[in-house]
Amino acid sequence: QVQLVESGGGLVQAGGSLRLSCAASGRTFTFSLYAMGWFRQAAGKEREFVAAISASGGATSYGDSVKGRFTISRDNAKNMVYLQMNSLKPEDTAIFYCAAGRRAYYSTSAIDFNSWGQGTQVTVSS
Repeated sequence: QVQLVESGGGLVQAGGSLRLSCAASGRTFTFSLYAMGWFRQAAGKEREFVAAISASGGATSYGDSVKGRFTISRDNAKNMVYLQMNSLKPEDTAIFYCAAGRRAYYSTSAIDFNSWGQGTQVTVSS
């Protein structure tokens, strides 16, 4: 069983920055063996892929809408994954979810992630 707890969300003005964190824990969960990802869901919309990172941290992928603005990273010693969000736009407003993958290499599809956090709200004002 994996527990994922997101933090760092909040209200920010357009053009600002936020850093989301996700803490992973679980007695039988070896964090360094699995890819991690961030997804988001805006009100009335489907869940959207944001970013993913491989187990080693050596490979990353981003959704088209966040490329060049967001950066995903991880610290395997601390069982943490981060999402640095810069140049935020009102359309980035959503609940952001951290997810643990089923294997080491990253995926951009939600079906390949089998554990999810409760989410953290990000609101960007214009």
